[in-house]
Amino acid sequence: QVQLLESGGGLVQPGGSLRLSCTTSGSTFATRNMDWYRQAPGKQREWVATITRSGATSYGDAVKGRFTISRDESNNTAFLRIDSAKPEDTGDYFCHADEILYGGSVVRTNAWGKGTRVTVQS
Repeated sequence: QVQLLESGGGLVQPGGSLRLSCTTSGSTFATRNMDWYRQAPGKQREWVATITRSGATSYGDAVKGRFTISRDESNNTAFLRIDSAKPEDTGDYFCHADEILYGGSVVRTNAWGKGTRVTVQS
């Protein structure tokens, strides 16, 4: 089954930057809307940002102005750039796609990656 694979997590100092990536397990797949969510320790999963296939973006209030979501259609990868990182940005970051397509047909819906951990501390 096609999977979403996140990477790029790690330790970053407050005020620093990090870029997360999310791609499908095979290059022949495509996705429609892609989202990033995060879950801080002991808290519920929180929506962070969305990018549509046409490139329209939206952000949660907590990250607006500091995070940037983008995508590279040539290799079906979505990115989340974290700037001006804060300790409260610490958590597991998950990629989500509403639909994954192969040859124009939907092969999977509501797909989640396994997450990548971001830790913001000095």
